[in-house]
Amino acid sequence: MNTKLHAVTDAAGRPIRFFITGGQVSDYTGARALVSSLPSADWLLGDRGYDADWFREALIEKGIKPCIPGRKSRDKPIKYDKRRYKRRNRIEIMFGRLKDWRRVATRYDRSPTVSLSAIALAATVLFWL
Repeated sequence: MNTKLHAVTDAAGRPIRFFITGGQVSDYTGARALVSSLPSADWLLGDRGYDADWFREALIEKGIKPCIPGRKSRDKPIKYDKRRYKRRNRIEIMFGRLKDWRRVATRYDRSPTVSLSAIALAATVLFWL
């Protein structure tokens, strides 16, 4: 059983929203689920897995500037702010802090619903620390 956790954080790297998908599912599924509930922001930092024209257009419609590097298979390279993209480490740090919780890191729970509940509990504590 593989799962993939999609997360939205604030500028400080505190978790705000989560969505869990199967491990073999594309990142576009998580992006489509989270795009409607994104909070107002100036920028969205994402990795190459979220590089899609429809996702960029949806962000621009919401008034959010995308900072997502293009996939290597793109014909035409996408410009993005490399200096701003370096701040994405805050998101990786948030995932590392979530994995400090043994139940989240080892994925004891087989049910995605129960697993997401454990992640939400850990994220609630992380948000306030």
